[in-house]
Formats: sequence, C-alpha cells, structure tokens
Amino acid sequence: MKCPFCHTDNDRVVDTRGSQDGYAIRRRRECLDCGRRYTTYERLEDPLIKVIKKDGGRVPFKREKIKKGIEIACWKRPVSEPQIEAIISTVENEVYSSFDSEVESRVIGELVMEQLREIDQVAFVRFASVYREFQDVRDFVDEVSPMLDGSDPRRT
Repeated sequence: MKCPFCHTDNDRVVDTRGSQDGYAIRRRRECLDCGRRYTTYERLEDPLIKVIKKDGGRVPFKREKIKKGIEIACWKRPVSEPQIEAIISTVENEVYSSFDSEVESRVIGELVMEQLREIDQVAFVRFASVYREFQDVRDFVDEVSPMLDGSDPRRT
C-alpha cells in the first residue's frame, strides 16, 4: 500500500477491524518513512451487477454514484457522513442480496428515497425531485402532502 502523503510503499498496519456495514475490513496504517497515519478499507470484490437505466442502457453498479446523489440532496442539511454511509451500505447490501446480475435504476432510487425519508425529509424531497424528474410545483406538493397529513402509506 502506497502512502497517500509521501507515496512510498513502506507501511505497517496499526489496527484492523470490521467496518460498520460488515462487508469491509478497516485498516489503520502508519507510513514508516514519513510517520503519518491513514485508513484503508478492503472490500470483497462483488459480482458485477448492471444497472438498467431509464433509457434501457446498462452500466455497472457503483456505490460512488449513489453517494454523489445523496450528498447533493443532503447539502447544507444536518445529515452526517456516517448517516450517508449507512444509507449507501443499506442500499448496496439490498442490491447485492436481492439481485444476481441486473437491477433497474428505479429500484435503487426507491431504496435511497426510503432511507432518506426516515433521516431528513428535505433531503428526501430534493432527491425525489431529481430522481422523479419533477416538472412543476404540483409534483412537489403531490410528493410532500402525504408526509404533511401523516397518511403516507409508505411509512407503515
């Protein structure tokens, strides 16, 4: 492992433990040349799952794309990095446990929205507005009104 600071390949592992999602190993390392510490994660290489996009195209499943979308929705909201990582891990675990080779982008979007709805309603609406391609204010009202009157059937 090359040190991200001095780029030498001379380190030692200080601490090893499982990550919070249980699907990675977290290693704390110390560079023996510059003395700085950094963290690395090791993940099992999962079977390649393709995401079926709305236009019918297929692209590899990437957790980074989910993270980017969630981070944009959570911008300037009181949602912590560990909460974002928990959402991503939940979605990723669901995809890998429920699908063998392909999953529709719609399913991934719904999984993300389900998680965001529980953590931050503003972030949920932001994500939904892009994911569901809201065209006008009426689309926002249709999405928010069940949350406001407490009769959201998806919350039971």
